[in-house]
Amino acid sequence: MSLPPLPESAIVIGAEAADWRAAVTLAGDALARSGAAAPEYAHEMIRMIEEHGPYVVIAPGLALAHARPGPEVLADGLSIVTLQTPVNFGHPHNDPVRVVLGLAIMNAAEHLVAVAALANVFNDSHAIDELAAASSAAEVRQIMGAA
Repeated sequence: MSLPPLPESAIVIGAEAADWRAAVTLAGDALARSGAAAPEYAHEMIRMIEEHGPYVVIAPGLALAHARPGPEVLADGLSIVTLQTPVNFGHPHNDPVRVVLGLAIMNAAEHLVAVAALANVFNDSHAIDELAAASSAAEVRQIMGAA
């Protein structure tokens, strides 16, 4: 079980985001830059959170932003944004978020496989702290096992 592609173009280190919407937009923009999603995909990810609440905040300090497979998804892909200043998504236990993952997957079956692969990365309790402290895309790729 492997992670979706994580090219350097999909990694943003030490970004500033005014709020969770801006942080998710950064993750969506990174997916678009990498060719995994159309620019509109960021709006779909935001819409999902507005509709369903902060369910994307899956661990303390970590959000996994995604939307359903659709025309905005061009290829399977992953983006990672680390935030200089953490933002709140409104999650009762896991705010504030320091690391935002963006996930674009072409079909529903592969979506579950990708989420399971990501869960394996974050079985390491240090992974979130290591990502938040990473100073280069290469370091992020190494932590994610994508190097």
